[in-house]
Amino acid sequence: MKKRFTEEQIIKILKAHEAGQKASDIVREYNISEQTFYRWKSKYGDMEIQDAKKLKQLEEENRRLKEIVADLSLDNKVLKDIISKN
Repeated sequence: MKKRFTEEQIIKILKAHEAGQKASDIVREYNISEQTFYRWKSKYGDMEIQDAKKLKQLEEENRRLKEIVADLSLDNKVLKDIISKN
């Protein structure tokens, strides 16, 4: 699923809110729901753009590591099944 806004854009939107723009105006201007706005605020609230890039890299690394663990666990299970059959 393609996201409409990058992390950098989201942070700029949240900075506009911190600068005093009303949340309802931001929601209307960017055509997003209030729920989306507040979800962004909880996730990216005090971040700078550099922090968001680091977060994205860490999430990607975490995803890859979980995939590796799942593959190794599956391999381990298959090997145990083969050994138990012998």
